[in-house]
Amino acid sequence: MAERSRAAVDVADNSGDEPLTAEADQADQSTADGVDQNRERDTEQNEAQGSGGTESPGKASAPELHSGHKLARRYRLEECVTRLDGFSSWRAVDEKLRRAVGVHILPADHTRARSVLAAARSSALLGDPRFVQVLDAVEENDLVYVVHEWLPDATELTALLAAGPLEPHDAYQMVSQVSAAMAAAHREGLAHLRLNPNAVLRSSSGQWRLRGLAVNAALRGITSETPQRTDTEAIGALLYAALTQRWPYESDAYGLSGLPKGVGLIAPDQVRAGIHRGLSELAMRALANDGATASRHESPCTTPEELVKAISEMPRIRPPEPVFTAPPDYQRTTYQQGSYGRQTRHPGETQPVLPPPPPLQSRTGKALKWAVSALLIAALGLGSWQLADALMEQGEKTDDTNQTQTTDGNDKSSEQAKPDRPIAIQGADDFDPFGSDGSEKPGDVGKVYDTTPGTYWQTDYYLGAKFGNLKAGVGVILDLGKVQDVGKVTVSFQGSTAVELRAASGDSKPASFDGYTKVAEGTGTTVPLTPEKELKARYVLVWLTELPLQSNGEYRGRVIDVKVTS
Repeated sequence: MAERSRAAVDVADNSGDEPLTAEADQADQSTADGVDQNRERDTEQNEAQGSGGTESPGKASAPELHSGHKLARRYRLEECVTRLDGFSSWRAVDEKLRRAVGVHILPADHTRARSVLAAARSSALLGDPRFVQVLDAVEENDLVYVVHEWLPDATELTALLAAGPLEPHDAYQMVSQVSAAMAAAHREGLAHLRLNPNAVLRSSSGQWRLRGLAVNAALRGITSETPQRTDTEAIGALLYAALTQRWPYESDAYGLSGLPKGVGLIAPDQVRAGIHRGLSELAMRALANDGATASRHESPCTTPEELVKAISEMPRIRPPEPVFTAPPDYQRTTYQQGSYGRQTRHPGETQPVLPPPPPLQSRTGKALKWAVSALLIAALGLGSWQLADALMEQGEKTDDTNQTQTTDGNDKSSEQAKPDRPIAIQGADDFDPFGSDGSEKPGDVGKVYDTTPGTYWQTDYYLGAKFGNLKAGVGVILDLGKVQDVGKVTVSFQGSTAVELRAASGDSKPASFDGYTKVAEGTGTTVPLTPEKELKARYVLVWLTELPLQSNGEYRGRVIDVKVTS
């Protein structure tokens, strides 16, 4: 197995003897100004909104601030989460907008103050919602401070891995979204250089977000001659940890055990049984080992862009099927059992079995049975005679009517308006051609045409009505079984939603968005989509273009029901 480089673990090493992971762990245990030196949470978890680092002599000391102090008469400091290397990080409250924020503070004469300001302003200009946003970067009163988002509902990858490795679908989503986000950042000339499990967050909606882009590295003075390779190897380490619950280096870090010493880098599927083979090979290609694995020799991925391409070539990993527990057996109440008002029996007492009623074997019983049989036979005969007589009268009236219509010179049309004929939907697939992984809640897509009330298919959460400007839309492809006339498609939403109806020609399902032509559009909660021209199609696309605002301040679309008629 080829030797892997240590570019990602040596970029911040001042001495050149220890890797970044080990140095970060040492820094996580070191604090200043009398703060407890053994608080593992100080960096492993509280770096969620702050940062860890290294203590270096000769640097400016952290400002003497306290809870309740206000910056710019707006940001009230609440709790110090990190105090390292001349800077401190706080949880604060933006009193103007009444929301929680995070703040990094360092003296204006700190050796890294200028680089921190430059990194924060560059990160703020990116404006990518996949990153925790920088809200403000100010130099004021001999202080430099950077204000960023605080996500109370997000969970660090560190905390997720403490409970065990991720499921293959979750790991696939994580590496897909992180790689796509970093590829976008590098296209704008920005690098992270501090990607680790503390910097990766999963929101309550299931989206993965990254914090500390450029800023965390600037706070620690970390640079790299090969920033794209450094970030790519860090993504490989994140995927390796997500699959194995082990850190892919010999030293322990982020609450994870390292690999055994002297063994070297071994593939994830050799560390744990049952790991997805494609994800295992992807982690090895991203880590600095020249792409060497136990079974294949793929070219290594040296940039996030190459990693995104490698992920797109993999078969999509679908989420696991939901597990439904059987409801408990129905227990009838005492009243339903017919013992209401009666004395309750003691536990263990045997319930007496009532004998069945005797059959009608007496002379009276036999006579009664014969009488009932005779009445039934007479009723059947009478009913048959009446039915035949009614049919004959109906035929005579029909002939008279036809003759009258012919005599009147066809004044009234003989054809009645045909009612809409429902078309059965044979199947449905989610369609997300502009997303990072090409899928959007595929496990629920069948709910758009089922007969169960209250079910729906929904999109992910977005930060804007137009999908946060990340994509043109998402939708559901309906399979009608064969090419046939489509007169109208009625879509019911939860909340007013803008939607287009698109159709594919022929009997094959297109793989790209360009294979579907727009035939109708509308907006509302129940939207009838009627093509202007005659439409014959097998595959139609219900394409959502604008989402409604939800109660949590974000945007999400929900399709309750779809009906297709000819």
